[in-house]
This record gives sequence, structure tokens and C-alpha cells, in this order.
Amino acid sequence: MTRKALITWGGREFHTPKQSALVIRDMLAAHDFEVVVENGTTAYGDPELASFDLIIPVITLGTIEKPELQNLLQAVRGGTGLAGFHATMCDTFRMETDYQFMTGGQWVKHPGDLIDYRINIAKPSDPIMRGISDFDYRSEQYYMHVDPSNEVLATTTFTGEYFGWIDGVVMPVVWKRRFGTGRVFYSALGHTFEEFKVPQMHTIMERGLLWAARSPNP
Repeated sequence: MTRKALITWGGREFHTPKQSALVIRDMLAAHDFEVVVENGTTAYGDPELASFDLIIPVITLGTIEKPELQNLLQAVRGGTGLAGFHATMCDTFRMETDYQFMTGGQWVKHPGDLIDYRINIAKPSDPIMRGISDFDYRSEQYYMHVDPSNEVLATTTFTGEYFGWIDGVVMPVVWKRRFGTGRVFYSALGHTFEEFKVPQMHTIMERGLLWAARSPNP
């Protein structure tokens, strides 16, 4: 049975939401998903939203209407998967704590802006991370408020170069979690669509999407 995915994109251009949405579209199409790509959040208000097997928000600093949010929460609680990356999932809808409760985290700072840092694999035996070793990365190193119930798959460690009091802080970068019966996957990597050219980042995201999507054989 063909699975269905909804990608919504929008917001400020500095995170290249449209281009990134098209990268995700192509990833899923390669796995025989039927993919719908929509600008904005109105698709979240669709009474048939729960018929999608996977939802991917790619929206920078967006807002969402209360009925749209409630419909989205209900769909994921009921088994629709949710997956996303960087600010376009965990720094959009900033005022909506129910949304943050679902995603498992919220961005608060990226000290130094675009810098070189290290990604450390926390669970190398997990299917999403299997075969991937620690790797160097250049992007925004996200400092986040995170849910302690997340299953953390990769981390990064902050130095004290920009803020001395966070020297040595180990921060989750990639995680998965449950929200009701829905699966939720997040990666903090992906500042612009160009970052999908990094093989490890691309593989982690692709596997995370597939893991989060509702199984065709529950």
C-alpha cells in the first residue's frame, strides 16, 4: 500500500524552507511515498489530516491557528508520524507549548552562529544511526530545551568559547520519541538545503523519516 506524506513549508527564507521541502519530497518519493507539498499551515486544518502516514513541517518562525494545531496534535496522537529538522520543526510555532510537548524540544540559542563542531553518535546500534561514526559538521550548533523522555541518538558538546558557563554541556542533536501512538523524529541539522549534501546528515534524515512514518503493516 502506498503511504502518504504531507510536507508544509513557509516562513522566512534564511532557512530555505521551499528548497528544503523539495529535498524531503524527493527523499520520500524515492521510497514510493505519495507526497503532497503545501505552502503554509492551512493543510493542518483538513479533517482528513490523519489519513497521512507522515507529516513534515518545514516552516521558519511560523504561526498556526488553534484549530489547525489541535487537528495536528490529534493526528499524531492517533498514529500519524511527525518528522523534521533544525528550526523548521523545533523553532516554529514558538508560542505553542502543546506543539513543543509533541516535538520534544525548542531552540533557544546557537552560540557563535555558523561554526565547526562535532556530532557524536549516542546510539550506534540504533537502525537510524547504524554504520555512522562521529563526524565533523559546520552549521549552527543548536542549544535547545529538550524533553527528558526523548530517546537521544546523537549529541554535540559545547565549548566555553562563546559562553563560558556552558563549557562541556552535552546537547541532544538527533532524537526520536512517541506522542500517543505516533512516532516523532527530529534532527537539529539542516540550516539550509545545502546541508543535505553532507552524507551523514542526509542518511540520518532519510532513515528518520522512514522510521517516523506509520507502518503499512501495523
